[in-house]
Amino acid sequence: MVPAPTMTLATDLLVLLCGGVLAGMVGGLLGVGGGVVLMPLLRFGVGLPTVQAAGTCIVAVFFTTLGGSYRHHRLGHVRWRAMVPVMVTGAAATVVFSVLFHALATRQRWLDLGIGLVFSLIAARMVGEALPRRRRPREAGGDPTTPPTPWTKPAIGVAAGALPGLLGIGTGVVLVPAFTLVLGLGIKTAMGCSLACFCCNALISSAFKLAQGFVVLDVALPVCLGTLLGANLGALANKRLAAAWVRLLFAALFTYVAFKFILLFAGG
Repeated sequence: MVPAPTMTLATDLLVLLCGGVLAGMVGGLLGVGGGVVLMPLLRFGVGLPTVQAAGTCIVAVFFTTLGGSYRHHRLGHVRWRAMVPVMVTGAAATVVFSVLFHALATRQRWLDLGIGLVFSLIAARMVGEALPRRRRPREAGGDPTTPPTPWTKPAIGVAAGALPGLLGIGTGVVLVPAFTLVLGLGIKTAMGCSLACFCCNALISSAFKLAQGFVVLDVALPVCLGTLLGANLGALANKRLAAAWVRLLFAALFTYVAFKFILLFAGG
């Protein structure tokens, strides 16, 4: 395993703390784990290898989801009972794909490609959602426009559990579009439910990657501290931000991250 870069204390700690605050705000605002900020920071800013960036990122993202889901719960955006099937199958999938992650640890370049492709697909979908349409899911978070089949929510959970387990990135890239487009939830309700479901997945993935030795603790600790603060600030900002602007911000962030990782793969 490639050793982690040595921290130079004051300056680097401040950068990590501020990066954690920003990631937490993005996570709380958009209903994702904040990995769209943390992965580029850890991979390109700090210089961690992909496997360590993924492991350290998912630990910090857990604290983002913990703080963000609590705040969204207080705002009334989380439907706990309806999300049980997503949480259960997501947790099981996270365990399976966390084991597979260890086998891919020697193929870091392909992990970069996988992360880039995931973000590019979701970015394309969110760009489509940002365009004017005649019919949209209800923004306040009403009942789904089309009742899901008994397998819809478990399938969403499996897909969402694969990402934190296999790539160390958040399930918000799956859950928020799935909740809005498939279940018909309003965007803010979808973001709150996404954070609540992801919190369980991130905890499991973090435990695996910590045991596998892919978490750099001296980097993770200041980032986690920042995410706890930022997640609450982002969830509060979500209350005042129009859903259309949330979609546009989603699209911009995912597009940026996708190109960054795909270019890294292409450069060899």
